[in-house]
Amino acid sequence: QVQLEESGGGLVQTGGSLKLSCKAVGSTLKNYHTGWFRQVPGKEREFVAALMWSGGQPRYGDSVKGRFTISRDNTEDTVYLQMDSLTPEDTAVYYCAADKTWAVSARYYDYWGQGTQVTVSS
Repeated sequence: QVQLEESGGGLVQTGGSLKLSCKAVGSTLKNYHTGWFRQVPGKEREFVAALMWSGGQPRYGDSVKGRFTISRDNTEDTVYLQMDSLTPEDTAVYYCAADKTWAVSARYYDYWGQGTQVTVSS
């Protein structure tokens, strides 16, 4: 079992930056791959970024490539999502997820945080 807790969401203007954190609480991310997803009302959860437990080349959704960066600190059991050049289209609830299966699809992730709201004003 992995319990995840996101933080760092908020309100930012177009062109601004935010850094989201996702920490394993009372558990560890050891051997778990991690991903970030986002969702707006009425739409399916969208893949944002993913990173293997061992590191290596991260994967990004097309809409965030070149603007977002996923990283993790295994000693702190924490995953980060640095978001730059934000636009109103990035407004969503952002979720982190973890699983021992490597995937970019939300359906393969068993463990999820509660989500953190990111709002980008125009």
